[in-house]
Amino acid sequence: MKIDVILGLQWGDEGKGKIVDFLANDYDIVARFQGGPNAGHTLKFGGNKYVLHTVPSGIFRADLVNLIGNGVVLDPLVFQRELRSLEQSNVRFHSRLLIARKAHLILPTHRWLDAASEAHKGVAKIGSTLKGIGPTYMDKTGRNGLRAGDIESPNFREHYEMLKTKHLELLKIYPKVPFDLEKEEEAWFESLNTLRALPFVDGEYYINEALAAGKKILAEGAQGSMLDIDYGTYPFVTSSNTITAGVCTGLGVAPQHIGRVIGITKAYCTRVGGGPFPTEQDNEIGEMLRQEGQEFGSTTGRARRCGWIDLPQLRYTILLNGVTELCMTKIDVLNIFSEIKAATHYRYAGKEQQNLPFDLCQTAVEPLFKTYKGWNATLESAATFESLPAETRAYLNDLERYLGVPIKMISTGPEREKLIVR
Repeated sequence: MKIDVILGLQWGDEGKGKIVDFLANDYDIVARFQGGPNAGHTLKFGGNKYVLHTVPSGIFRADLVNLIGNGVVLDPLVFQRELRSLEQSNVRFHSRLLIARKAHLILPTHRWLDAASEAHKGVAKIGSTLKGIGPTYMDKTGRNGLRAGDIESPNFREHYEMLKTKHLELLKIYPKVPFDLEKEEEAWFESLNTLRALPFVDGEYYINEALAAGKKILAEGAQGSMLDIDYGTYPFVTSSNTITAGVCTGLGVAPQHIGRVIGITKAYCTRVGGGPFPTEQDNEIGEMLRQEGQEFGSTTGRARRCGWIDLPQLRYTILLNGVTELCMTKIDVLNIFSEIKAATHYRYAGKEQQNLPFDLCQTAVEPLFKTYKGWNATLESAATFESLPAETRAYLNDLERYLGVPIKMISTGPEREKLIVR
């Protein structure tokens, strides 16, 4: 068997949660392979809205196993709040939500460091969600982090105190920011009991044994490909590998086990926080996209920057991920526009190009747009590709030709049932 992958192709917030939830019935296991509680996967069904931060998006499908892989960084306190919310919604998960022992833990002092570091940067801040993600990955690569499996050790508290002491020393170089460590620690240690109540597994063995047994597995990514630590718009990126390669390291599987790669893109483009955004519309168009698409962060509540779809950027992330099929979300947000645009090329270094420059942060690029006729109609009743307005089909067909990958799914609204499958 192969592991199928679903991930975002832009700067995050592409609507991955809904698509994972839709596809989950075809799988036995949904596994998160990277990221942390900075993720916000929103699902709407049964008249209710749910936002998941650490828990895989297959949790609402009964009997489906959900694995938090070793590439994830986990804050037990945030995790506890998320699980309580699931319990209030009568979601039974205790026997089917597994935690890889090698997943790293976010400590209270990681969040404190994140806030102090961001405050220190001033105008140069990168737009951190202040969840402690970056400092936790730094400790991971610095070889002194704490992992989920460490809470089973009799020496756990000793190791915790050593790492906390290191953090307190580091905090001396940063400006002071408000943080009640005693209160946060008390809640954090209490939340470990919630963690201990769930099954721990050696994730790499578990996932490979499941493959050998013929189990169908869907790997779920967080954030977006343009936030990848290696290939994103560095330094305005996250701290993990958000692309397909991250599945191998984040779950402990060999590359030959990767199957379908489903890339998610909005019909336009958004970004949260600082960093380059070539097609951004910091104008009335951007505000229309923001309001119509309700583009406010599900984790932070911050207003998202909005702009037209960026095809050179999508070609880049399709290349990096080995995307085999596309899903386009939020096409309905474009219903109100009489004219729609898509960037097909960049102009920089004195010529038109389709490739992204080495450093998009330092290179001034001018996006060159193609204009499409809008459809100015609701997609409420569209259940098939053929029932979409002619202008919608023309827009999608043209993007498909440009990107060279089939658009297999089209989301026409936030609800679970608002999805056209070709």
